[in-house]
This record gives sequence, structure tokens and C-alpha cells, in this order.
Amino acid sequence: MRGPPGQYPRVAISVGELVTTGQAAVLLRVSRARVVDLCLRGLLPYVRVGGQRRLRRADVEALLQPLLTRDQTVALWLHRAIAGKVVADPPGVLGAARANLRRLRRLHPDGPDWEWLDRWDAVLDDGAESVLEALTSPARSAVELRRNSPFAGVLSEAERRAVVRAYADSRRDHARPVRRETVEQVLKAV
Repeated sequence: MRGPPGQYPRVAISVGELVTTGQAAVLLRVSRARVVDLCLRGLLPYVRVGGQRRLRRADVEALLQPLLTRDQTVALWLHRAIAGKVVADPPGVLGAARANLRRLRRLHPDGPDWEWLDRWDAVLDDGAESVLEALTSPARSAVELRRNSPFAGVLSEAERRAVVRAYADSRRDHARPVRRETVEQVLKAV
């Protein structure tokens, strides 16, 4: 059974695996309020223990070690921009994706590409909500799906360049090198 958004499914989790929101904040070098915000938005799963939020240490540590490469992160940013277009015009954008899928099927009548085309067909058939999840999720399956995106041409070249430039600017604003020893000390302290 699934709990509210952001919560783990109801399964047994060892208490030793869990950290408080305050401990997570120390690990992530952010405020406790930021950790709570990540939980409430469903970006950091949690469970309730005695009315308090507890997070799996592995999930918190996963945020320290980015799971996405630079190219995958840029693709995520581009697909988030496409998601904005889906929200604004679901029939138009999803129609363009379906047309691209038909074209790709004609170009690749057989082979390994069909697996991805079939997956996108299923996502598109499931509706805009599933498409938005595939476009914006950092989950490994969504990352792989985006590598074979049927949304070519949805963003203009100027829009695409603006997104890539915004991504590059965001990296400059947040670049804070952290020594490996510091990360290890923080992990040991919590």
C-alpha cells in the first residue's frame, strides 16, 4: 500500500537506516526547512516515526552524489522545458510526439530502437500525467527513456539554447567544491 506522496510504501525499514530531518540537513549542507520542503514535494522520500519525519540515509546520501551525468542533467532540463509546453498544450505537444514516433518506426522498422518506441507509446497512451513524469523524473528508467525522446522539434533552437545557457548559469551560481575528507567527516558525524 502506498502512503501520501513522498512517503515510502508501507514496508519494513530498519530504524538504523533512518536519519532525522536535522541530520539530513547537516549531511546536505542545507537548512532543515529545505529538507522538509524536499520531503513535501516528493523529492526526498520519508516515513513517519512517532509523528516525526525520518529519511533513509541512503536517499540522503544519493543527493550528495549526483546520480545523473552532466549530459543527463542537461537532457533533464530540456525535457522540463518540454514539460512546460505539455502543460500549456497537451494535445498539440503529445500529437507532435506521436507523429515523431510514427516517423521513427518507419526509419527503424526493426531492431533495438523498437523497445524504446514501444515504451514511449505506452507512456503517451497513459496520458499527460505519465508523460510529465517521464519528462521530469530523475529515476533511472526515465533517464533511459529520455535518451530516445520523441519530442524533437518541440523546442525551437532559441528555446533549446536558452535552456542550456540557464543550466550552465545555474552551475556557476552553485559551484562549491567540497573536499572528500569533509564529506567523510560529515557522514561519520551523523
